[in-house]
Amino acid sequence: MFGLEALDLARIQFAFTISFHILFPAITIGLASYLAVLEGLWLKTHNDIYRDLYHFWSKIFAVNFGMGVVSGLVMAYQFGTNWSRFSDFAGSVTGPLLTYEVLTAFFLEAGFLGVMLFGWNKVGRGLHFFATVMVAIGTLISTFWILASNSWMQTPQGFEIINGQVIPTDWLAVIFNPSFPYRLMHMATAAFVATAFFVGSSAAWHLLRGKDNPAIRKMLSMAMWMALIVAPIQAVIGDFHGLNTLKHQPAKIAAIEGHWENKGDEATPLILFGWPDMKEERTKFAVEIPYLGSLILTHSLDKQVPALKEFPPEDRPNSTIVFWSFRIMVGLGFLMIFTGLWSLWLRKRDKLYTSRPFLYLALWMGPSGLIAILAGWFTTEIGRQPWVVYGLMRTADASSNHSFMQMSITLILFVVVYFALFGAGLGYMMRLVRKGPKIDEGKETNDGGPGQKRTPARPLSAADDDHADAGHTVTKEI
Repeated sequence: MFGLEALDLARIQFAFTISFHILFPAITIGLASYLAVLEGLWLKTHNDIYRDLYHFWSKIFAVNFGMGVVSGLVMAYQFGTNWSRFSDFAGSVTGPLLTYEVLTAFFLEAGFLGVMLFGWNKVGRGLHFFATVMVAIGTLISTFWILASNSWMQTPQGFEIINGQVIPTDWLAVIFNPSFPYRLMHMATAAFVATAFFVGSSAAWHLLRGKDNPAIRKMLSMAMWMALIVAPIQAVIGDFHGLNTLKHQPAKIAAIEGHWENKGDEATPLILFGWPDMKEERTKFAVEIPYLGSLILTHSLDKQVPALKEFPPEDRPNSTIVFWSFRIMVGLGFLMIFTGLWSLWLRKRDKLYTSRPFLYLALWMGPSGLIAILAGWFTTEIGRQPWVVYGLMRTADASSNHSFMQMSITLILFVVVYFALFGAGLGYMMRLVRKGPKIDEGKETNDGGPGQKRTPARPLSAADDDHADAGHTVTKEI
């Protein structure tokens, strides 16, 4: 069907499940650190706005965390079901790394998550803040081990192959492989940026609907400060990551650039737009800027970038896909930087919270960070093809011996279940976002809770305030 084979369906299934999964950890990483900052600011300043925002975003964090855990379990099982030959070949490396993630990060998160979500009125302020910080650190440790495993597949080292299996010889070399530091920084920063625009978008939505209060303004302000500072940093990290990729995976860079051949000693141009044709081995309708490719990729005006024709056809990534996924990521990155700069310009003119054109831009930029993460992930993973472990094992040799029918049925089931299950979860999470944080200015403050006017401290609570007040009244009457 459609010229697809069982291997293609296995790749599509993995891509589908990981595309769902990666969105949840990205927001979890950013929100965990955001919650730690909010609680720290509340403890330092005693400004109840930070407490209200903490209670509000902790609910969304709890829902998102749960969906991330569930979708992550599926990823682990797929290594054994659909990619058993890969597990047999490289399991001695990837298995321990993922085990370290569970033992260090997941146990840390699980151990303190209950205190963070349910202990607000049950433990001291210092202990509760410590629990929040531990959860935030746990998400970053999880990122460390997951990226160490995946980066080893991109730039493997610290091993030898014995009887057709990878045997680690230097764990420090395995973990701190050449691409790992750049990919770790790039992914962690992407999570912070994505969360900033998610938070900023929710604030913009409320402001556009006329819901203007100090908590909403604080949300937008903090989000735009993060965008202003971190989005340009992400661009610099991406540049270093690109230089590293050029050194260790030149075919990936050639595919990303849609660059097929070098002409004499001419510098490499930058192809802004075009359509790389894998069959004709050229990029159609190319819009080029002379010298700029060499300048960006080699930081010189005369060095050439390796071209796709320098690699055998069977070793070339699909340039058509990675060419455009990379440009989507970069284009959204520039939009993020522009949004941050515009917010600074409006902030200086006291129009940050009232400029409707800017608020609409901030609203529509809400999913931009997540889309950029997906585009970057596609670029990285498809650009590694045809290798599952770069230079060592081809993807075609890594899959399990399943039939086309088996893969078709499971793929359909995954699509149906994922859209039903996670669609409901996302719908509930967006319902929480639409409620927004609530404060009562000029009234006595409290810690929230059932029947209170302030944002409840109960995680996962999305009950309408009117219903909560009515229930409280009925209870008193009884």
